[in-house]
Amino acid sequence: MDRVQLADFLKSRRARVAPADAGIDGGSRRRTPGLRREEVARLAGISVDYYARLEQARGPRPSRQVLGALGRALRLHDDERTYLFQLAGEQPGPAAGPSPHVSAGIRHLLDRLDDTPAFVIDAKYELLAWNPMAVALMGDPAVLMPESRNMIWNLFAGPAGLDASLSEFADECVADLRAASVRYPADEGIQSLVARLRAASPEFVRRWDEHRVSVRRATTKRVTHPVHGELVFDCEVLDIADAGQKVIFYTAAAGSHSAWVLCSLRRQPSYAV
Repeated sequence: MDRVQLADFLKSRRARVAPADAGIDGGSRRRTPGLRREEVARLAGISVDYYARLEQARGPRPSRQVLGALGRALRLHDDERTYLFQLAGEQPGPAAGPSPHVSAGIRHLLDRLDDTPAFVIDAKYELLAWNPMAVALMGDPAVLMPESRNMIWNLFAGPAGLDASLSEFADECVADLRAASVRYPADEGIQSLVARLRAASPEFVRRWDEHRVSVRRATTKRVTHPVHGELVFDCEVLDIADAGQKVIFYTAAAGSHSAWVLCSLRRQPSYAV
């Protein structure tokens, strides 16, 4: 435990938090920037004396529970939370779950890819964002109810059932979902999805019970288009680890039928299947 750096870090983060952001009325006579010690202590559920001793570099080693409470009280982002735990000689626990929010930078990237189908999924394969080319190739997720925008659910429990040609892809998805279930053991969304799939699909149960684990990376994906037939794409994956998300890009070999179809869809971006 590095008491001096821990004390300095707590003081610097406390000064950064605006009272209003923590749900506290700052008042008009406030002389210190950020929160007061007693306010941090109250938000974290610990005594003012205990917190004061931490900032004075003379406190006892805080427990993991206290560190977690301080991280929430000081509104630390993931990297700062990890740093706080490490200063106290602890390793942080797993993240609570994948983020449902797609950053502005990633949305801008999707918009710039005007010749490449691309979309964002979270660790449980929930569709979070997509570009016009993805709509042109695979249809518009916006017309679906939010609970129907899960790629694994639609793969195994959709109206058409699991297509035999997608068996290898299904294997990869289930192995990736199992890895995510261990990475985010407390995430209710993943737990609920697995329970629903186990009740709805024997094909999912068979794969899940094989306990295969892998993180999905670049692969080849075959897509059956109702107008253009079977298309083959190189499926590239950009991992956004801190958010528990992936950006998926579909590209096609130069001169191939699939590349020609992408050019055609680009000229008609409003087309939806």
